[in-house]
Amino acid sequence: MVTDTEIAEADVDRLFHALADATRRDIVSRTLATESSVSELAADYDMSFAAVQKHVAVLEKAGLVTKHSRGRERMVRGNPDAIRRAQILLDQFEEIWRGRIGRLDAMFAAESSLAKSPPHPAVPPTTASPKE
Repeated sequence: MVTDTEIAEADVDRLFHALADATRRDIVSRTLATESSVSELAADYDMSFAAVQKHVAVLEKAGLVTKHSRGRERMVRGNPDAIRRAQILLDQFEEIWRGRIGRLDAMFAAESSLAKSPPHPAVPPTTASPKE
C-alpha cells in the first residue's frame, strides 16, 4: 500500500520489519534519547557485538537510525522523521478502522431503531355492504 505520504511498499515493509523486534525497538528508543556507539549499545544486551551490529544494520536500512564515524567509533543516532512516517502510517490504518467501526455503529443503530418502531396499524377491514 502506497500512502498519501508516498512511502513505497518495500519501505513500509522494512520499517515495520525493523520495529517488529524488541531489541531493535529498544535501540531506537535509546538512540532517539542520546547518540550511542555500537559498543555502548552492545554492552547492554546479552548477545554478541556482531548481533547488535546486525540489528543496527536492519534499523539503518529502514531509516530508523543513522550511523557516522567519530574517531574509531561508529555512532548511532535515532531518526525521528522515520518514527513520524511510521506514526502517519499507523494513523492511516486507525482512520480506516475507525471508519469501519463508525459504519457498523450506524448500521446497528438503524437496525435497532427499526426493531423498536411500533408496528404499522393493520388496515381495518371494509364494512361496506354490497349495493345489490
